[in-house]
Amino acid sequence: MEKDEIITELSAKQTGLSADVRDAAYNLSLRAVDPVCIKVSNLSLEVNTTPPIWETSPSQVWQRLRGQRPSRTSKTVLDNVSASMPSGSLTAIIGSSGSGKTSLLNLMASRMSLSRANTRGTTTFNDNPDIARIRSAYVMQEDVLIPTLTVRETLRYSADLRLPPPTTPEERHAIVEQVILELGLKECADTRIGTTAHKGCSGGEKRRTSIGVQLLANPSVLFCDEPTTGLDATSAYQIIRTLKRLALDGRTVVVSIHAPRSEIWSLFDNVVLLARGAAVYSGSVEGSLVHFEECGHVLPPFVNPAEFLIDLAAIDNRTEELEAASNLRVERLRDVWRAKQTVAADTEAEGKREEETPRPEIGNFETGAVKQVSFRRQFRVLTSRTFKTTIRDPMGVAGSLLEAVGMAVINGWIFLQLDESQAGIRSREGSLYTASSLNGYLILLYETYRLTIDIRLFDRERNEGVVSVPAFLLSRRAARLPLEDLPVPLIFSLIFYFMVGYRLDPGQFFIFFVLTLLTHYIAVTFAAVAISVARSFPGASLVANLSFTLQSFACGYFVQSNQIPVYVRWLKWCAYTFYIFGALCANEFIGPNGSEPGQFYACPYSDNPLDPACKQYTGRYIMESLGMPSNWIWRPIVVLIAFAVGHYLFAGLLLQYNRFAIDVAQARRTEGNPTVGKSKLAIRPTEEARKVAISLDKYALDIQKRQYPWETARTLQILRPVTAEFQSGELNIIMGPSGSGKTSLLNSIAHRLHGSVGTQYRVHGNMLYNGAVPSESVIRSVTSFVTQDDDALMPSLTVRESLRFAAGLRLPTWMSREEKNRRAEEILYKMGLKECADNLIGSDLIKGISGGEKRRVTIAIQILTDPKVLLLDEPTSGLDAFTAMSIIELLHSLAAEGRTLILTLHQSRSDLFAHFSQVLLLARGGYPVYAGPGTQMLAHFAEQGHECPRTTNPADFVLDLITVDLQQADRELITRKRVQGLISCWQDNPLELGLDRQTSQIATPAELGSLKRQMLPFRVTFPLVLHRSVVNFWRQPPLVMARSMQIPGIAIIMALFFAPLKNDYAAVQSRMGFIQEFAALYFVGMLQNIAIYPSERDVFYREEADNCYTASTFILSYTAIEIPFEIVSSLIFGALAAFADNLQRTATMFLISAFNCFCIISCGESVGIMFCTLFSHVGFAVNVTSILLSISTILGGVMSLNVNDVLQALNHLSPIKYAIANLAPYSMHVW
Repeated sequence: MEKDEIITELSAKQTGLSADVRDAAYNLSLRAVDPVCIKVSNLSLEVNTTPPIWETSPSQVWQRLRGQRPSRTSKTVLDNVSASMPSGSLTAIIGSSGSGKTSLLNLMASRMSLSRANTRGTTTFNDNPDIARIRSAYVMQEDVLIPTLTVRETLRYSADLRLPPPTTPEERHAIVEQVILELGLKECADTRIGTTAHKGCSGGEKRRTSIGVQLLANPSVLFCDEPTTGLDATSAYQIIRTLKRLALDGRTVVVSIHAPRSEIWSLFDNVVLLARGAAVYSGSVEGSLVHFEECGHVLPPFVNPAEFLIDLAAIDNRTEELEAASNLRVERLRDVWRAKQTVAADTEAEGKREEETPRPEIGNFETGAVKQVSFRRQFRVLTSRTFKTTIRDPMGVAGSLLEAVGMAVINGWIFLQLDESQAGIRSREGSLYTASSLNGYLILLYETYRLTIDIRLFDRERNEGVVSVPAFLLSRRAARLPLEDLPVPLIFSLIFYFMVGYRLDPGQFFIFFVLTLLTHYIAVTFAAVAISVARSFPGASLVANLSFTLQSFACGYFVQSNQIPVYVRWLKWCAYTFYIFGALCANEFIGPNGSEPGQFYACPYSDNPLDPACKQYTGRYIMESLGMPSNWIWRPIVVLIAFAVGHYLFAGLLLQYNRFAIDVAQARRTEGNPTVGKSKLAIRPTEEARKVAISLDKYALDIQKRQYPWETARTLQILRPVTAEFQSGELNIIMGPSGSGKTSLLNSIAHRLHGSVGTQYRVHGNMLYNGAVPSESVIRSVTSFVTQDDDALMPSLTVRESLRFAAGLRLPTWMSREEKNRRAEEILYKMGLKECADNLIGSDLIKGISGGEKRRVTIAIQILTDPKVLLLDEPTSGLDAFTAMSIIELLHSLAAEGRTLILTLHQSRSDLFAHFSQVLLLARGGYPVYAGPGTQMLAHFAEQGHECPRTTNPADFVLDLITVDLQQADRELITRKRVQGLISCWQDNPLELGLDRQTSQIATPAELGSLKRQMLPFRVTFPLVLHRSVVNFWRQPPLVMARSMQIPGIAIIMALFFAPLKNDYAAVQSRMGFIQEFAALYFVGMLQNIAIYPSERDVFYREEADNCYTASTFILSYTAIEIPFEIVSSLIFGALAAFADNLQRTATMFLISAFNCFCIISCGESVGIMFCTLFSHVGFAVNVTSILLSISTILGGVMSLNVNDVLQALNHLSPIKYAIANLAPYSMHVW
């Protein structure tokens, strides 16, 4: 077929598709928008990856302090990119992975922080560079959705927040229903989004929901970053068809896309092709093929033009020869395009000089077009959404109520019915301190943790201009008022007040409740301040903890107010705990309408409160001994209200101006031989490899769910009975639309499905390895599993380091370190990771490698080990067409060695289909439609009357065939009938798979056992895991700060308030208060654990499932990193406590203080490990742990003097008891 014929055919196809889209009956009835033309002129981006000194890893701080500044590390991300995107057009930005597609989109949309970036060039919207003057929306590559909402609820809330007046509620709901149909979300509309732990929607369904959220903003300009990633071919086409429909209505739509199918290519109006940040073409779709033919590259017949262009612009670094050739080709294409652009620019400039009148702007931008919806509606919608998500998080609500009930009951038990003796009075003071400080501290920690999760959605919605700071803050409290803010203080007050035995006066109880309520509000509002300062839990908890430490000293309980040094005594007026504790004491010891001497307790000498012998039993004397004013109830309440309001105002200001921006990770250099890995990957002879054939015989999967233990379990069928065989030496493919059970089947084959209390998985039928039933240990050691997400990567390791550590942990002991590193380098080059080999992986807060590069690193780690069985869930998801082809070719070569490879695929380029040896097709609902050789699949469907056209990608054809079109009622009836017919046909007449034939010479369990891969011994794994954790930890300054600064920070605050301790009678209370503050270190240990342990635990779970190392290796390596920091921090604390604070200025006291500090911190870490392992919900673990630590603190022996026998017995399990018993004699001894 000649070039002109190809172009003519493509143009005709595009015209036909555009007409189909325009004439569709299911168009979105969004209101008309102003047309916007986008022009990108010479846009360049250079990022400085050298971090500021406060973000520099500790290993480089010393060099920089000595003036040895590192050489400026910069990276050119975009290089003179120019493009024009007229209104009413759909423009695609394509290129290989890492070519700068997302960066170009972010820069155009003004979503990139430019503090450490150097940009040149402009992006204008109707000749105006201010994007705020138009209505725009942006679909991110990651799905930031609320897991407890259904798809319909998510879209309805988004419509209410995004569609401004004059749209009515009825219009908004109608548009939501149309979006659900348009995006094929009808069957999952009432399914919750879900999480990794609690499954809900599939990855493709979440992607479509994210797109729907942005469509509802009714923008003039819509930016989409990889909108089809994770979608099957049919759904991807439907999404782009919807975007084309929006473009035909006058909107300007710009998408970055990895691998569009040929029908999608025909929908594009313009294309921008990037190679290493530079444009090699920018213009109309039709002109692209003409341009590249002029460059000597002709489109072959029956080849997808998008795949052809991406292959042209890709750098193939698998071998030196291919890399040199592709570099030369790309440089030549870039030079040709730049020359053509220069000529075009000169012509345009000459034309402009001839024009005497300026060109008017297109469109009339009214300020109302870009306004947010009213505050009133934002508040109402956000309150409703927060209320719904809160009640659907039972562990979260349970955590809050458990904290209230647990603290009230246990502390009420500790201070049960206190008498009126001197010991009872002292215990009353301790109980009031518990109510004023410890209870609020637990609420502060828990709310801080929850905000670290919820703030992500707020940051996204605020950046999109749909949510304001006041609406977010106020709606959060309004929604939680009936669920937590009122019940928690009320429950605590009702239980604690009467168990302790305070005075039975309604007025006093009401004041106690009001003060407890204010304590709660001050804690949750200060948590908002902490999260405004730092988005991560380590940073926010450091702010919260140091602030609370300051509060606890200034309140007047541990050190009397009148004994606080003059230079910090003024701080008590800035500490809300001073007002809470003082008001609670005045309420108890003086009373709302108390007499002159205040409340009179059981004096053994007289019944007269004016008797000097009974002075210590009067409320006024008690208040004076605490250094508190006597008339101290109503004024503190007013001040506390001001504190709560002030905290929220301060948090609002910080959130308004301290906007969240993603930092760029610093590139690192690793010693590596550039020639390693360039040779062909060694292929073992087939006869040397031990083969494993996996057979499924009527294999089915159900899930039993119950929300409450007393409910009858609901059974959901995930996978209907499947009979299939996956052969070794071939690529075995599982295909199907989103929600067809592909991932669940892979997880079940790998035995990676783990139930919970309310969810149980039930497997029916048989899975055989070479005709024998394999044991759990055989499956785990023989099988490697590449998951759909990439969360098992450590964020502060480079790509090369990740692979080298993985090689060390997974490859056998007979291989030397050099051989393992060489193997890692080979895989690194074969996966096309050379360009990013020395870049950090990155995280949500630190931008590292791209999503496609993370995907390849995850795959590379699994294929390092030469597994007998390799399962891959969406290995090409998020990858460009060239990289996807390279990976499939690599997997095919691995299969040729005799391995069994099973992979799920959503989208596949046409030339990959030839590699599909065995295919299992699943329709939505888990129904098998075909299972057999790929070569016979098209013939099978042809027998049913469905012929595949010669010019159509076979993979796209069969996915279209088995997918129900939910966008239109009549189309749904036709396609549902067709799919049901295909399912019935397969159930009635399946292919003969020959499961009884001889599959292999291995057929007994003993022989299967010989395939087991042995875990490496402890002496090998421990140093590697430790080294890796140290590198990952050392490169994260927030974690280093959390570990190294909390203890010294507390020691400095203690020195400010206590130094120097005196030796007179009046200083006894201050000395005992100082010793009691050692108990606060228990919480510090727990906080350090919460900041670091959960993420490392999740990595361990993944690697333990891969049989890499044991739990003992992980715990010991974690402890080995923890202990040095604790030793250094404890020595600093001990030195300040003994010498600066004058506990006793002796070497003995220094060592005793340091030893007790070390022990308490270690115990806090250990308790944190226990509960973070027991509960996957970190917030719930924080609450339970905090309650136990609080009880230990109260039972230490200073705050509670009259404790019953049961609690005294339990107290022997608390390290605080022994620490105070050890410290008190030495600190009170007069040398």
